[in-house]
Amino acid sequence: MIVLQFIDIGGWFAALINWLTIHGAFFFDAVTVVVDGLLSGFQSLLITVPALVVIAVFTAAAWATAGKWMALFSIAGFLLIMQMNLWRQTMQTLSLVITSVIFALIIGIPLGIWASKRDSVERIVRPILDFMQTLPAFVYLIPAVLFFRLGPVPGVIATLIFSLPPAVRLTNLGIRQVPTEIREAAVSYGATPKQILIKAELPVALPTILAGVNQTIMLSLSMVVIAGMIGAGGLGNEVLRGITQLRIDLGFESGLAIVILAIYLDRITQALGNSTQKQKK
Repeated sequence: MIVLQFIDIGGWFAALINWLTIHGAFFFDAVTVVVDGLLSGFQSLLITVPALVVIAVFTAAAWATAGKWMALFSIAGFLLIMQMNLWRQTMQTLSLVITSVIFALIIGIPLGIWASKRDSVERIVRPILDFMQTLPAFVYLIPAVLFFRLGPVPGVIATLIFSLPPAVRLTNLGIRQVPTEIREAAVSYGATPKQILIKAELPVALPTILAGVNQTIMLSLSMVVIAGMIGAGGLGNEVLRGITQLRIDLGFESGLAIVILAIYLDRITQALGNSTQKQKK
């Protein structure tokens, strides 16, 4: 017990964050520029284009992937969001989700491939991912604010870290589950390790990888709402306003808009994964 009194874990973590803030300022500024540029581009596109045109595109995508009933839900759901005067906030939230997911997949899929090829890497990555998935979501906001201050950029950073584990885990799992016969057949035809990965393993593992993409999107949407507490904007900010101002109407409408967006994104990504599974069979 006497030894444990000298272990100041919180103090060590604070010292680490302070050191990174001072010595990593250039890196964090560069990340801010890149993230803010991509996020601003998506927001400008989704908000500038007329809402009915965006709804038509969303409906066409739903029809092509998930069928007519999902297309009808898209029309009804997004028109309801317009009627509630939450279209701009919904597009801001969607922009945050898209930006976070892009960066999460850029990091997560290659890391999952690496872990599938090296058992030592998987042994290192697994406890880190376990820690990331069990850490309360609100804790991610603390270093994000310290490194990137308030605004949408720290919201994106916190969201991509929070939503990263499924992309890594399911990419690793999908490639490891590829039948040995497929690898042996590729080797017998003289394929290189790179060709085996691109032309044999990834296509077979694609349904599992897409399941990871689906989970990444769902986690990012939940975290984006929480990120409204640090000025990320979007529907999370409206939910926070509803709570702080005791506005039941605003809180309920914002929550309903989040549900509509979540169902749309979930069904689209699930349909893509199912279609890939059918093509494989």
